[in-house]
Amino acid sequence: MPLKTATEYVASLRKMNCTAFIMGDRVENTVDHPLVKPSLNAVSLTYELAHDQNYAALLTTRSSLTGETISRFCHLHQSAEDLVAKVKMLRLLGQKTAACFQRCVGMDAINAVDSTTFEVDCAHGTVYHQRFRAWLKQMQAEDWTVDGAMTDPKGDRGKTPSQQTDPDMYLRVVAEQHDGIVVRGAKVHQTGALNSHEILVMPTAALSASDRAYAVAFAVPADSPGLIYIYGRQASDMRKLEAGTLDVGNARFGGQECLVVFDDVFVPWARVFLYGEYDFAGTLVERFAAYHRQSYGGCKVGVGDVLIGATSLAAEYNGVSGASHIKDKLIEMTHLNETLYACGLACSSEGRPTATGTYLVDLLLANVCKQNVTRFPYEISRLAEDIAGGLMVTMPSESDLKNPATKPWLEKYLQGAPHVPTESRLRILRLIENLTLGAGAVGYRTESMHGAGSPQAQRIMIGRLAVFSGKQELAKAIAGITEGCEA
Repeated sequence: MPLKTATEYVASLRKMNCTAFIMGDRVENTVDHPLVKPSLNAVSLTYELAHDQNYAALLTTRSSLTGETISRFCHLHQSAEDLVAKVKMLRLLGQKTAACFQRCVGMDAINAVDSTTFEVDCAHGTVYHQRFRAWLKQMQAEDWTVDGAMTDPKGDRGKTPSQQTDPDMYLRVVAEQHDGIVVRGAKVHQTGALNSHEILVMPTAALSASDRAYAVAFAVPADSPGLIYIYGRQASDMRKLEAGTLDVGNARFGGQECLVVFDDVFVPWARVFLYGEYDFAGTLVERFAAYHRQSYGGCKVGVGDVLIGATSLAAEYNGVSGASHIKDKLIEMTHLNETLYACGLACSSEGRPTATGTYLVDLLLANVCKQNVTRFPYEISRLAEDIAGGLMVTMPSESDLKNPATKPWLEKYLQGAPHVPTESRLRILRLIENLTLGAGAVGYRTESMHGAGSPQAQRIMIGRLAVFSGKQELAKAIAGITEGCEA
């Protein structure tokens, strides 16, 4: 059965030889690095729970290609029920990790590439879909974690890829060989890149004929020659290097992002899924974005569940859980969180099959889902900080709590409700700090704004998909307008 255990997953990463830099140093062993470990733990949990009978129904499914039981993260959605199950799985994992578990991007990428390559082949007589399906079968068999790499540095945002002063601001093909292509450029904000087996690259925007060199999609092993990983900083990340766990907030789990440089990376033809067909770059971007915007209606909701729970505990530990305004704020947090979930379920339930049979979410509702995600987690975080109180950002360190000279004073003066141990109160406040301001906020609050495209990108799609003319006809029919109106 092609399902790795968590132990096998970690062991598979140890066999890789990636060129990685963390905090200015070349790091040979990223698996055990304290800044990387929490993100590795989050991915590992997706493998662990796939073998847990309590969760296997959500985390695994039957492959439409081989009939084998596989991870849902490696699956092509075959029904609206599959799309709904995906959202439910992501909420569960958000609840279990309170962090980014990193495999969503690859799952969304394979579904977008699958239907798009089929349509490219139909239009241009290429064989990309056959190549992609062969690679995908290997992904399923090996239970790979795949980094779906879309976002380019972009350079001058006012210029197209081919207009850039530095042509490498968008990843491009720089050479064609008899056995493959050579690519150069970079992908930024790459979630879970150092925890991945493969990198699946896609264009980052719709392209024109002058941008043909940038119309490229392919997959390469994550330790391919020429790939360079530069680890991204997170707020309060140095706390992971300190002794103890209290000040970290979420000591076990976390996220990870990298700048991934492609320094003349070779890609064999068997792994090239788009090469110059610029007319389909926009389609691929649009579909990937829709799937990924759907994802946020699951993962961010799960993390929101943890934040709401922590805030409720903070109110209890502060002795104010019975106050009506506290109850009302917790209700509002729940209302906002469940609204996000409802949008995730709605765009899934309205999904329809593409030409390959792979189901695509409702594009309009997926963009509405993500537009709400750019706002609601910020309000949920604000209310959490309101209820938690100022001690969340002014409390002394765990070292002070352990120091015999200061421990009695902290135990005495930082206690809240008398039945709650002072350390418990401080731990829950640190968790709220982590999710709203610290390293955990990267995967919850800030990623809610910028992940899967900027808020304006969703508004552009909403405007494009709204079909205002159809709504005008509805209004005319109700109003009794039967003749055309001159402008």
